[in-house]
Amino acid sequence: MDFLRYAESAAALLNADVADVDGLRAHLADRQWLHPQTSERDVAVLRRFEKELRGVFDASEDGRVDDVVAGLNTLLGEHPITPMISDHDPAHLHMHVANRAATVSDLLIGEALMGLATLVCDLGPSRLGVCSATPCTNVYVDTSPNRSRRYCSDRCSSRANVAAYRARQKAAATA
Repeated sequence: MDFLRYAESAAALLNADVADVDGLRAHLADRQWLHPQTSERDVAVLRRFEKELRGVFDASEDGRVDDVVAGLNTLLGEHPITPMISDHDPAHLHMHVANRAATVSDLLIGEALMGLATLVCDLGPSRLGVCSATPCTNVYVDTSPNRSRRYCSDRCSSRANVAAYRARQKAAATA
């Protein structure tokens, strides 16, 4: 498993509108086989988890390395993960979060934490961020070589750049 994908899934989960079962299913659009198992309990568990996980992204954005590590360690303690070696392709053994997760929320939380913990260990705790575009509050995982990502999406980046350009044009016109 590509743990970067798990980390990016954690950001996508925080950015998703998981207010009800339909919202959770929309978030899981590419994982149709999980839809029949989704429940209101999953939604409630994920909503609580999102609030806790948001603090980790905020801490990274603010440069509070110790809080990133402590936050992830706390969540890992509250939501133990069972990794397992996947052998569905014997030529390419790799790790997955165990498919034995009791609920959809257990699986999503396990994947998120495994991905983020691996990312923080491999790339550092400053790779999580909050979008710089106003009024966006989405989060992202920064995998750029020079740690330069500031926006959650191309849309927010473009919107911020256009707003900055217009502000410069307006300032030049009034000067």
